[in-house]
Amino acid sequence: MFEPSGTLALIMTLTSAVCWGSWANTGKLTKNYRFELFYWDYAIGIVVISLFWALTLGSMGGGPNGFLANVASADNTNILSALAGGFVFNIANLLLVAGIDMAGLAVAFPLSIGVAMVVGVVASYILQPKGDVVLLAVGVVLAVAAVVMDGRAYANLAGAGRAVSKKSVVVCLVSGVLMGSFAPLVTRALTTGHALTAYSISVFFTSGALLCCFFVNVYFMRHPLVGDPVNFSGYFSARGIDHFWGLLGGFIWGTGGAFNFVAGGKLGVAISYAIGQSAPMVAALWGVFVWKEFAGAGGKAKGYLTAMFAAYILALLVIAKAYG
Repeated sequence: MFEPSGTLALIMTLTSAVCWGSWANTGKLTKNYRFELFYWDYAIGIVVISLFWALTLGSMGGGPNGFLANVASADNTNILSALAGGFVFNIANLLLVAGIDMAGLAVAFPLSIGVAMVVGVVASYILQPKGDVVLLAVGVVLAVAAVVMDGRAYANLAGAGRAVSKKSVVVCLVSGVLMGSFAPLVTRALTTGHALTAYSISVFFTSGALLCCFFVNVYFMRHPLVGDPVNFSGYFSARGIDHFWGLLGGFIWGTGGAFNFVAGGKLGVAISYAIGQSAPMVAALWGVFVWKEFAGAGGKAKGYLTAMFAAYILALLVIAKAYG
């Protein structure tokens, strides 16, 4: 099994942030393909890529920590914990994708993932106290400040002629609370009894997410947060390129997830999770500079958005310093 050095682990967490902040762009590249249908391709993609990393890097050198040997020896409770983490994550992610539809990348990601960073870091540190707690606390406070600044920027978009939807804000906040709740389940699977390796966790985590789709995504197809109900016929009649974008989105997120879990074994889940959850900064950059979501916004909105970027960058630097 491949295990990174401390420096490489930090690089892997930064890579995970780029992946987690970029995958949602693939949904914007589809045409008339509802996110509830797009999400099936995405969910399949994260399982496929997780298996790829587990059977390559996760099986390197064989031995008791190789992927298949580790799964055979791990406690069933840890497997269930990883599956449950994926199930919870998937509900949060479905809400996040709905939030992106309702509010845009530049708004939905910072609100949801900023809240998730706070919940996930605190809960994970309690289970696995690794790193400087004071610096982690400062990083969390900065993340909260970034969320507040993003909220203010969102409120000031009304000045650009855009309606401010309280529903979209609530959806993003609920997504954030649930998104932060999966990290403790991953921590438990990684550190308790006959533990799973990060590669094994990635496979069971993504499998739990796919399993969740048969319950939660089916519900959202029948009772969507945005638009009219949708059925499976739309999935089978979709263009091949739309299925490709969905799978690619899954590959991107799944690679980020695998890298973040692997780095968590070296740095501690609280730190790797927190750095990975700087993804909102990446997503906001896409939203602002590529998708022009703040085009026409007033000076106040842009000022708050700039403050959000600054707070997230400081949060990232401080949390990285908590390890070193």
